Amino acid sequence: MDSAIPTIHLVDDDDDLRHALAQGLELEGLSVGVYDSAESVLDHIGREDYGVVVTDIRMPGDDGMTLLKKVLAIDATYPVILITGHGDVQLAVEAMRGGAYDFIEKPFPVSRLSTVIERALEKRRLVLENRTLRNELDQRHDLTQRLVGRSGQIVRLRGQIAAVADTDADVLIVGETGAGKEVVARALHDYGPRAGGNFVAINCAALPADIFESELFGHESGAFTGAQRQRIGKLEHAHGGTIFLDEIESMPLDLQAKLLRAIEQRTIERLGSNKIIPLDVRFVAATKFDLEKEGAKGTFRSDLYYRLNVITLTIPPLRERKDDIPLLFFHLARDARARYRREIPEIDHHLESELIAHDWPGNVRELRNYAERFVLGMWSGFEQDAPRAEGQDPTLADRVAAFEKAAIEAELARHGGALKPVYEALGISRKGLYDKIKRLGISHEA
Repeated sequence: MDSAIPTIHLVDDDDDLRHALAQGLELEGLSVGVYDSAESVLDHIGREDYGVVVTDIRMPGDDGMTLLKKVLAIDATYPVILITGHGDVQLAVEAMRGGAYDFIEKPFPVSRLSTVIERALEKRRLVLENRTLRNELDQRHDLTQRLVGRSGQIVRLRGQIAAVADTDADVLIVGETGAGKEVVARALHDYGPRAGGNFVAINCAALPADIFESELFGHESGAFTGAQRQRIGKLEHAHGGTIFLDEIESMPLDLQAKLLRAIEQRTIERLGSNKIIPLDVRFVAATKFDLEKEGAKGTFRSDLYYRLNVITLTIPPLRERKDDIPLLFFHLARDARARYRREIPEIDHHLESELIAHDWPGNVRELRNYAERFVLGMWSGFEQDAPRAEGQDPTLADRVAAFEKAAIEAELARHGGALKPVYEALGISRKGLYDKIKRLGISHEA
């Protein structure tokens, strides 16, 4: 959803009634946008808009019935509530058959309209949440949504994943920290015949050495002190699916030998047992090191490296595909918007230039953190993170920001903290004012 705060779009050509209803709804805690004609509201309606249209039927120009048809043409599920006179009730009933949410007959108390609006908003919220969930499901099956970018490196990587996903070949993924190694591993799993099985991820660097073997292979009851019951290991749990060994270079050498045997023979034995258990899994390993060099140094088994290295997929770091960064940043910001129910502030050319200029040592993981901070209003560029040297003149951007902040603070003080007269006086939208308040760090108490 564009925002966690819904907007009531109130349309009526009667100035007195329109302002009276708007004031009453705002007193009920609702955010209201007012319009004196049907034509003026359509630019504010969208498929992702979290809101409700409340419109009178009888108006000059496009009437309420025409507005209903135009709103439903934009989004067939958008709630439209009709305000009717006594003679329009039959017309309103027909409109409900055509997709209107409800109608309310004049005269009516504002509390009654507010109740109908709250029900409509709840329905709208559920529609938008279901849409988001469906989009997420669709994105799971769209490589361009998982590995975002148009650069040659990322297009080639998507092609490689598509080519090997439907095979059982073991894969070694090489990439820097935060580059998206697990994203690639999950794509190999989800796009292949093992998608219905388990995807079991193991961070080899996070498991203590003394329980590593038990975690990987499992154990029988009494196999060692503290083993009170049988345990199914990660490899066995992944039967029919995919086992993802992240940071495999961290695995102890003695366990590397046992893992090599499991990969070659596709069988395991639980600790404390002599029973051979068949293993039907695909192995995908990931590392940020050159394992061939690690093998030469004796810190990684060369035979395990060559066994895993049936197919190698290399993920390029962000600094090598800079043209993808703005697109990827926006994609991650959309994820954050859905998660936090916040609007995405404007991403201007200045911010895009900053994103491209940054080296991104933490790769996509670092970019995701900044995108989330951006959506939460906690970051608007690298300049705010880096203090200006003492005595350095403020930039043009700094001067413009200082002027905007002073102007907004003055208007807030003049209007007692009320936002509506402030954004009207400044000639900006409600959303524009909220964005500037957050970006400029303005303290606001209504």
